[in-house]
Amino acid sequence: MPRDLLKKIAARKPAALTTKWYLRGLGKHLADPRLWCLQRRSVTGAFGAGLAIGFMPLPIHMPLATAAAITWRLNIPVALATVWYVNPLTMVPIYYVAYRVGALLTGVPAHAFWFRPSWDWLQHGLGPMWKPFLVGCLACSMLAGVFGWLGLELLWRWRVLARRSQRPRRPTPA
Repeated sequence: MPRDLLKKIAARKPAALTTKWYLRGLGKHLADPRLWCLQRRSVTGAFGAGLAIGFMPLPIHMPLATAAAITWRLNIPVALATVWYVNPLTMVPIYYVAYRVGALLTGVPAHAFWFRPSWDWLQHGLGPMWKPFLVGCLACSMLAGVFGWLGLELLWRWRVLARRSQRPRRPTPA
């Protein structure tokens, strides 16, 4: 993995974060070096957790990713960076796919709908869609998390083995 690049990006010292007034409540937790290390388990777990959290239809991805990283001792910068695959440009297609998956899983026929940013639409237009949408978000969240973690885990291991095979061989003592 591009360790040097990641080390430059994450060069900020965790102790410097504990002095910020808005992070004082998390002070001792943020100083844990396991949250900032670039080990395989920490990074791949954070990647999978970030992908899973991104499918949650709530606008609190960043605090959830931070809480998950602190709770499970995962890499905080990777978890925070991963949830940004859901952004204003990709949100509609991602959640539409989640709705279609949920409709397929629940057996509810998927129907076309038009979103109107109004209170009336939230009260009446969202009614028949909430169940397949939430089931689809949950299913896509689990699938994305597991496959993202597994894919990065396999990629990381493959890369380590490839680098190991490129090393010059040590002469065996006779």
